[in-house]
Amino acid sequence: MYWYEDEVKGLEQVSPDKRINYSSIFYGSSSIRLWQSLQNDFPEKRVVNLGFGGSTLAACAWFFDRIMKGYQPDELIFYAGDNDLGDGRNPEEIFLFFLQLMAKADEHFGPIPCYFISLKPSLSRWHMAEQFKYTNNLIENEIIKRNGNWHFVDVFKKMLDKTGNPDPIYYDHDGLHLSKAGYDLWQMIIREKLG
Repeated sequence: MYWYEDEVKGLEQVSPDKRINYSSIFYGSSSIRLWQSLQNDFPEKRVVNLGFGGSTLAACAWFFDRIMKGYQPDELIFYAGDNDLGDGRNPEEIFLFFLQLMAKADEHFGPIPCYFISLKPSLSRWHMAEQFKYTNNLIENEIIKRNGNWHFVDVFKKMLDKTGNPDPIYYDHDGLHLSKAGYDLWQMIIREKLG
């Protein structure tokens, strides 16, 4: 996990008096970190972007205590997991990291609403589509089973074209990160779920 240290230390620099003012935490991998228009997309909320590049769900669980110290949000919106699959981890491992993350969020924040954004169907990782679907199913089923404060936000299906493949309009030139159209779509889907 040492290769994330610089970015994590940067996130730790947010002053304690600022931390208590944020109502919504967006946390996760580069899909969150690169969301430059986050505050404009959710103007009615006081959002903070705590994403760090290339992070895995494992890393998000590992660094949760350090990064979240002092925050008192009304809600947590989370995205990570596809880098874990890209690194060769299997869906069951990712599911276990998700359970760890759930426990950490509960420990820090109590039963606030938490939103897991489903793994997205990236062009560059489409050869692993079945693993992505299986991971999403594991996590969604757990959230449904618990029927608690976690909610599943399905972006996977809405990012596919009419042929059932990832729609290139939603992706940057690398086929992995989101384009402006991708973020616009996420904003719409998430906003619907947040209510």
